[in-house]
Amino acid sequence: MLLTVSGPPGSGKSTTAAGLAEALDLDHVSGGDIFREMAAERDMTPVEFNEHAETDDRIDRELDRRLHEIATTREDVVIESRLAGWLAGDAADVRIWLDAPIEVRAARIADREDKDVDRAREETRRREESEAKRYREYYDIPIADLSIYDVVYNTARWGPESVLESIVSLVEAYDPDLDEGKHPVEGVRYDF
Repeated sequence: MLLTVSGPPGSGKSTTAAGLAEALDLDHVSGGDIFREMAAERDMTPVEFNEHAETDDRIDRELDRRLHEIATTREDVVIESRLAGWLAGDAADVRIWLDAPIEVRAARIADREDKDVDRAREETRRREESEAKRYREYYDIPIADLSIYDVVYNTARWGPESVLESIVSLVEAYDPDLDEGKHPVEGVRYDF
């Protein structure tokens, strides 16, 4: 089984993906972990590497290529990244999108990164705009189009345990023989 967990910063991707992997005895692959590995390969901190990525499109493309390769060659894995659902395409059994209002996400990020909520909100807004532009430019992915996802959750309305419990139930009820409701990923250019 291949599951993808996607969503904007602060939506609960990491918590949910790790919980899904544990609950369903699947491997967990995090785009953030791969990004940190790539930074270490270049002897940079993640912050330095992120700043470098803003001016070097090869970084995003390498990260996305690695995730796409994992999604199309491995089984029994939960892949977590903003583009995981798009990069996995039809190889994914269940594609999940998590979201929450910017105020909620900014508060989570501020708490996690020990920074001011206003600063977290502005950084998050700028990051999302930049990423949406790059995803469209690089791959023709309209990140705001949620029609490819099987499950979309507003994680501000339920706690992490409730979100996880609900998604685990949905995944366990998944019937791979029913493909009538699958949302194909079309028109994406994988220009890695």
